[in-house]
Formats: sequence, C-alpha cells, structure tokens
Amino acid sequence: MELLLLNAEEVRSALTMDRAIEAVTEAYIQLSTGKSQVPLRSRINFPNVEGVALFMPALLEGSQDLGVKIVTVFPRNAKRELPTIHALVVVLDPITGQPLALLEGASLTAIRTGAASGTATKWLARPDAKLAAIFGSGAQARTQLEAICTVRDIEHAWIYSLDQESAEEMIADLAGSGSIPPALELASSPHQAVCDADVICTATTSMQPVFHASDLKPGVHINAIGSFTPEMQEIGSDTMKQAYIVLDSHDAVLSESGDVLIPLAAGLITEADLQVELGQIAAGLKPGRSSDSQITLFKSVGVAVQDAIAASRAVQGALEAGLGRTIVL
Repeated sequence: MELLLLNAEEVRSALTMDRAIEAVTEAYIQLSTGKSQVPLRSRINFPNVEGVALFMPALLEGSQDLGVKIVTVFPRNAKRELPTIHALVVVLDPITGQPLALLEGASLTAIRTGAASGTATKWLARPDAKLAAIFGSGAQARTQLEAICTVRDIEHAWIYSLDQESAEEMIADLAGSGSIPPALELASSPHQAVCDADVICTATTSMQPVFHASDLKPGVHINAIGSFTPEMQEIGSDTMKQAYIVLDSHDAVLSESGDVLIPLAAGLITEADLQVELGQIAAGLKPGRSSDSQITLFKSVGVAVQDAIAASRAVQGALEAGLGRTIVL
C-alpha cells in the first residue's frame, strides 16, 4: 500500500483559502441535498483534563470524496505549551476502499473551518461589509479572518482575545498579508470589537457568551464556530433570539451546540427557527439575508463532509505541485 503523507506546511500550501471555500460550498450543498453519508461523530470525553476525542467519517456521493478525521481538543494544552487541537485525516478511494493519503489534520481543520465561515459570509453578510471582529487568537481565529477577507473587502478588523500576547502575535503575523488589511487592532473590550462590526467571528473555547446582543449594530453577520458541546455558549441567548439562524448541519447542531440548545431549552427560540442549512441557501432552496438590517448568524459545529472534501482537494493540490512524500506500508 502506497500512502501520500502531507505535513501541516504542505497542507497549507496545497489548499488555498479560495479553493477551500469552493470545496466547502460544494460539501454543504451535497450534505443538504441528501448526496452524502455522514454519521454523527463519535466522541470520547476526558473529564479529568477537560478533553475530547472525535472520530468523523464521511462520503460525498456527488463528488466521490471519502475520508475519516480523528481530532482531539484539549484546552488545557495551552498551559503545557502544546496545541489545543491535534488531528489526522485519512483519504480513501471510494471505489476500492484503499487508503490514499494521510494529512496533518489540525491545519486542515483550521482551513476548512475558516472556509465554512467564508462560505457563510459570502451568502449571508451584507455585500458592503467593511469592518470585522474576531474573537480568539488561535489557529482557528487566523483562518476565520483570512476567509472573510477572501469573500468581502474588509478594511479594518478588531481582534479580541483573553490571551493578549497571542492576539498581538496574530496581528503582527497577518496584518497586510494577502487579502487581509493592514488595519488590524487589538480590542480592549468586546464592546469595542463588535459595536461597529459588519462581520463577527467567534473562535474560542468559552463557556459563556463573549459579547452582548445590545452591542450589535443592525445588519451584522455572525459566524459562531467555537462552541461544540451542549455546555458551551459563545453566543448569548438574546443574540440567538434576534438572529436569522443558519446551521451547517441541523442534526449535528441539535446534538452538540450549547449556542442553540440552551436558548431552545429556555423557550427563547423554537425548532421553527432552526430549519435552514447553509447548503440549502447555496443550492437555492432556502432564502439568505432578507434585508440590510437583518442580523444573520451561522452556527457551525463542524461536519465531516468538510474534512473529506478539503482533504481530497489538498491531495489534488499537492500532486499538482509535487508536495509531500510517499511511503509504502
């Protein structure tokens, strides 16, 4: 068996953000039109260290992409000077079942998660969006910024993070890079970050809402991607109540997201508010933004179709560019 190996740097080189956004859009369309097989991800909890291991297989029948991701999320790793997220992705041949490639998955996860918000921003944010706010300063926050700047002409972005040193490093690394504007600033408060924002991305591990609904301006679009357990709530119930809510996967979000489950249990939103998936909007089956003043919110917990198609596109890009190395098992 021959297996192509791609490390983190090779994944980032092979899978550009515009290519990832195109791939994730296609994945969402297949997910929402019944052209994929995506079991709910299996999880193993490690309560003694507040960690979780996730196992995520997917087949996209329309594009014939098959993959499995193994990802661990251990927030306490920051104190050990280790990444919060570790991951591996295996790409398989859907005709023979043969493993084809093994990819470093944390970089792929960051790119595809950014691409999800890029896709949502493309379909839901106001076309004239200029100012952004990013909550968080890790790998996910960086690709969130890159993705929204890929689909909108962002002129200024506020970065808010509890880890000020990390946020300063993010600003120094990204300001003026590619589609990202030079005007990146450290926000001193959540209010400063969001009060004038046209697009907000939350990429934290917070258990509590990171901003107040009263600070939002009409017409803002929010990408909520950090909360992935029923106990986590990056986005307040008052914000959810105001917003037009769009999901990556209805089943996955209703199984895992505290952002949705907490206000749902409190009766502040209903099942009727949770009937639109992003893939349905991209496929022309459901409406997107209805007015310039509407607050829109994309809630994502991550779906394995993103990983399967992003990994396949990364392998294609790597083969075109001569990246990676092949091993025989």
